[in-house]
Amino acid sequence: MSRTVTVGLDGSSESRAAAEWAAREAQLRGLPLRLVNVWEPVPAPMALAPLLGAEAQQKWPERILREAAEGLRLRHPGVEVVGEQLTGRPGEVLPDAAEEAELLVLGSRGLSGIGGFLVGSVGQAAVARTERPVVLVRAGEAAADEHVMDPAGIPSAATGYRPVVLGLDTGNPHEALIEFAIDAAMRRATTLQVVHGFTLPPYFAYGLPDDPELNALIAAEWASALTEVLRPWRQKFPSLEIVESSRAGKAADQLVAASHDASLVVVGRRIRRSPFGAHIGPVTHAVLHHAAAPVAVVPHD
Repeated sequence: MSRTVTVGLDGSSESRAAAEWAAREAQLRGLPLRLVNVWEPVPAPMALAPLLGAEAQQKWPERILREAAEGLRLRHPGVEVVGEQLTGRPGEVLPDAAEEAELLVLGSRGLSGIGGFLVGSVGQAAVARTERPVVLVRAGEAAADEHVMDPAGIPSAATGYRPVVLGLDTGNPHEALIEFAIDAAMRRATTLQVVHGFTLPPYFAYGLPDDPELNALIAAEWASALTEVLRPWRQKFPSLEIVESSRAGKAADQLVAASHDASLVVVGRRIRRSPFGAHIGPVTHAVLHHAAAPVAVVPHD
């Protein structure tokens, strides 16, 4: 199968928002959109109930796929839309389906403007196991949310995109992560904002007074390290505006704050092939649950 933008669709409002985002992304990338519905058969005793018979179980997912595909084709006429129904546990099937995709898109229930996402077990399992980029889109996400306001201060999808925000660890600046963020920013013809957080010495632990001069020196060193990491990328992509932000504090908090004015937040996840299972990582986990914009998780070795 050729590369696609694949989205998990279960008929919920969050999965429909994810499908709309995925259609826009497929158009940006010039790729087909693949809708995947994963049917998990109910236990045999429940399947015998009148409303949960085998025929009803089969027809409902088919209807979800058919109606979603028809609507997406109408709203995004330049995108090829295909649907596929798979069987099994969604948290296991979707990562396998993503191996044939450029990226996997999933929906997350929005708690509130402050609370951010509610990433369910399926989303967490897919992010942790998939070795392709995964994008989480909250319920209610609209095209206009990714764009700056029009001159009258009204949300519009016809204006320029908000910046793409990248969370970067200068100690481990993985190329796959940076390349994904740069590609996303260039496709949107927008700025790439690179966010890096660092920790100042815990003076309180030693009963020492705060040292502003030392703090300034440490901040300058971290800022210089970020500039050096980004230097070759600036040279390689001279037309892309890259804005650096290196500040003291938790990286997750800074990324969440930046997400309120972002079209997309990009974070990384180290691939761990361990018998004890995969993990997302604390920064990525926090961003997934609290960001106000779609979040792309890019796995890397």
